[in-house]
Amino acid sequence: MSDFDFPDDLLAAEREAWAAIQAGTLTPELAGAVQDRLTAYAAEAGVDRHRAEMALKRAVRHPKG
Repeated sequence: MSDFDFPDDLLAAEREAWAAIQAGTLTPELAGAVQDRLTAYAAEAGVDRHRAEMALKRAVRHPKG
């Protein structure tokens, strides 16, 4: 379980990016949009962006682990 309370829009964006990665269709625009939203979330929440990014990836890519 994550120590972060990610907003639904950020989780949805990361899920979309992960699906695009798996399909080989990730665009720089989508990757940038997810990164921008993650950076904004980290600033708003007052947390380390890198830790938040790793937790977000775990939450999306390994939801049961």
